[in-house]
Amino acid sequence: MKKNKTGNETGSVRNEMPESAGQLHALIEAMPAGITLSDIAGHFEFFNSRMREISGYSIDEANRSSDFTALIYPDPDKHTEALQRLDAVKEKGKAEEIETAIRAKDGSQKTLLVSSIIIKYKNQDMFLTVYRDITQRKAQEEELKKAKEKLETQAWGLQKANEGIKLLYKERDDLLNTLKDLSLKDANTELYNYRYLMERMKSELERAKRYVFPLSLIMLDIDYFKSINEVYGHQYGDVILKELARYLKSFVREIDIVARYGGEEFVILLPDTNKEGAVILARRLLEELTGHLFDPGGRNIKLKISMGVSSFPEDGRDTGTESGLLELADKALLNAKETGGNRLSLSESIAAGIQKIKEKGTEKNIAEVREKLSKMANRVDHALLESIYAFAKTIEAKDLYTYEHAENTVSIVAAIGGKLNLPGKLIENLKHAAVIHDLGKIGIPDDILQKKGKITEQEYDIIKKHPQIGAEIIRPIHFLGDLIPIILYHHERFDGLGYSTGLKGKEIPIGARVIAIADVYQALVADRPYRNAYSKEEALTIVKAGSGTQFDPEIVEAFIETMNGSDK
Repeated sequence: MKKNKTGNETGSVRNEMPESAGQLHALIEAMPAGITLSDIAGHFEFFNSRMREISGYSIDEANRSSDFTALIYPDPDKHTEALQRLDAVKEKGKAEEIETAIRAKDGSQKTLLVSSIIIKYKNQDMFLTVYRDITQRKAQEEELKKAKEKLETQAWGLQKANEGIKLLYKERDDLLNTLKDLSLKDANTELYNYRYLMERMKSELERAKRYVFPLSLIMLDIDYFKSINEVYGHQYGDVILKELARYLKSFVREIDIVARYGGEEFVILLPDTNKEGAVILARRLLEELTGHLFDPGGRNIKLKISMGVSSFPEDGRDTGTESGLLELADKALLNAKETGGNRLSLSESIAAGIQKIKEKGTEKNIAEVREKLSKMANRVDHALLESIYAFAKTIEAKDLYTYEHAENTVSIVAAIGGKLNLPGKLIENLKHAAVIHDLGKIGIPDDILQKKGKITEQEYDIIKKHPQIGAEIIRPIHFLGDLIPIILYHHERFDGLGYSTGLKGKEIPIGARVIAIADVYQALVADRPYRNAYSKEEALTIVKAGSGTQFDPEIVEAFIETMNGSDK
C-alpha cells in the first residue's frame, strides 16, 4: 500500500477521521443531514441533532436498543433489507445511496436517502451513515405529478371539447325526442296512449274533412279479462296485454294507429278507410284472434274479443268530432258484449235498431223486445249451466264422494246465506259454486285423489292447484264470472295460511268464506279412502275449533245455528 506525504496509506476504502472527538462531534452536529457513527456491534458514538429530529430518538435510546434498525424499520422486510445493506458495507467498505422509508418514534413515516461508509476512528472500523430527509420533497413531487396529470387531463378535455359539445347537442335532441315518445306511449304495452290518440284523431279528422277522405275506428275489448287477473294475477295479465299489443301492431298497416284506450280496451284508427274496409279488417282480425294462442310456451291462453266500428262520414255528423267518433264505436262495442261477446258490432246497427223500434210506435213494443232478448239469454245460460253440472258429475268417477258432497253443500250454503241476510244474487252464485267449486279436480291424477294412505308434500302441491284449474275452466263463460273468486279462493284460511294466494280475513270474498265452511263440513261427514266419516256432532266440534283461524267466526256462528236445526 502506498503512502502519501503525511505517511498515510492511500487507495483504501477505510478513511481516517480526526482523532479528536470534539472536532468530529462539532463537524457532525453542523451537518444538515442526519448522521450517526456506530461500531460494528451497533453502539453509537455520535447521533447528531438532525438525526434526532428525523428519528425522534436520542443516542441513549438508540444505544439502549439491542437493534436500532428494528426501531426505525418495524416492517420485517425493510428490517431485513437494512441488515443486508450493513453486511454489504462491511464487505465493500461503502454502499450506494438508496431511497428508503423509516418510521419515526411518533409513528410518522419519512422518506430518506441513506448512504454508509466504513471509516477508521480510534483505531477501529466504524459505520458512518448519512440520512437525508426527502419526505417533503417527495410529497411535492407527488403533488407536481398529480398537477401534471390533471393539466394533461384538462388539456385532453379541451381538445375534445368541440366534439363533446356537438355530441351534447345531439344527445339533447335525442333525449327530447325520447321524452316526447314516452309522454305519448303507454308504459306497459308501448302502444300510443290516450293523449296521443286524441291528438292524432283531431288531425286525421281535419284532414278527412278538408280532402273528403273517409276515416274509421275500431274499438276492441278483451272479454272476461278480469278473470285472467283473478286466476293468474295482474302481472300475468300485463304480459298478455303486451303480447296482444304486439299482435295488433303486426296486423295493421303502417299508416294505421294502434293505441291503448284504457285497461283492456284498445283502439285502431284507420286513415283513408271507409266503413266497408274497416268491417273487413275487423272481421279478419276477429277470426285470426279467435284461433290465436297467447303465451304459447306457457299456458296457451285464448282470448275472446268484442269489437265496435264507427266511420266518418258514413255514421253521420256526430262522427265529425273525436268524442263523437269514439262514442259511437264505444256503443257498438257495448252492444257486442251485451249480445254475448267475442263478436263485431257496427255503430249503425244500434241506431237502425232504435229507429225500427221507434217506428213501431209504443213503449210496449220496446218492453216486448227487451223481454224476448232476456228470455233468450236466460235459456242459453241455463242450458250451458246444465252442461257444466253434467261435466262436474264426471268427477265422481275420480273422487267418489264429490257429487253427493256437492249436492249437500248446495243446501248448506243456501241456509247460511239466508241466515246472514246475503243478497239473493249472491245466494244463487253460492248454489252454483257449491256444485262446481271442485271442478278443477278433473285435472288431478286419479292415483292422488283415490290414495288411501297419507299423501306426500309433492302430491299436496298438485292438489292445491285444483281451485285455479276450476277457475280457468269457467273463465270464458260470461254469466259465471262472479263465481270465479268463490272457486279460486275457497281454500283460503281466515288466518292467511291457506291457498291459492294466502288471502286472510275479510280480504277473502264472503262467498269463498261460506263455501270453505260447507266444503270442510261435508268432507268431514263423508267416508274417505283414508278414514271413516265423522258424526255430525264430531264434525261440528271440529268446525267450531277452526273459528278465527281456519274460518270466519261470524260465518261459523251462522253455520252452527243453521245446522242445529238440520238433520244433515
